[in-house]
Amino acid sequence: MTTARDPQRVDGWTAAVRQRLGLGRLLPLGGPADGAWIAETAAAAVLRGATARPGTVLGKLRIGPTEAAVQAAVAGGAGGASRGAAGAPPPPAPPNALPSVALRIEAEFSTTPDRPLPDAAAALRAALLTAAATRLGLEIAEVDLTVTALLADGATDQVTGAETGSPAPGAKPEGPVAAAAAGVPGVVSLTRVLGGPVHTAHDHVRVEVATAGDRRALDVARSVRTAVAAASKEARLPVSVLVTDVVEPGSNG
Repeated sequence: MTTARDPQRVDGWTAAVRQRLGLGRLLPLGGPADGAWIAETAAAAVLRGATARPGTVLGKLRIGPTEAAVQAAVAGGAGGASRGAAGAPPPPAPPNALPSVALRIEAEFSTTPDRPLPDAAAALRAALLTAAATRLGLEIAEVDLTVTALLADGATDQVTGAETGSPAPGAKPEGPVAAAAAGVPGVVSLTRVLGGPVHTAHDHVRVEVATAGDRRALDVARSVRTAVAAASKEARLPVSVLVTDVVEPGSNG
């Protein structure tokens, strides 16, 4: 049996799949009670921008669970992911998101030979940890750096690496819950990568947002949760937030 398919529908479905895959891993922000996640691509873009400095070129960068967290998951350990505020269960994670576990940054970089490699690595590691904590709210337990090349004198200091992909599609706020989320300071727009910008299920509410780069993503997500909980008719449903993009000041995001 052959079924005719509308090319426009197929193209739309393909674009949606690519958009979801383009998020990378969905990383936990803060702890289990915070109910917030961020797309790996969004987090990596912030880290790249925050660590750009003369004499160092950042290459491949990935963020994921530590080996200990993976082993605990394989062994059936929750690693604290089942605990929320006052013992309450935390909001459900977005589809295929990582639970609240310790995270690890793996990155490759090149540097100039006029500086000892241990010093260059230490400076980059410190910059990554600082940016992850102060710009995003990621709880990073480990940073693994690999030197891939020495830069010649006069070489460009341009940060390179995997493309971050196109920004998540924005969505107009519809309804009081969406309007409440969109009105939170630090929210640039609502987004709709995993579906609608506001997803209401029988056991939770999930909101997708793009946040401003001059505000800590975790702080914005917490404020969104508070605003949505206050505006929602389902007052007792837990609220989770997914940050799909971080928009730097002056960008077109």
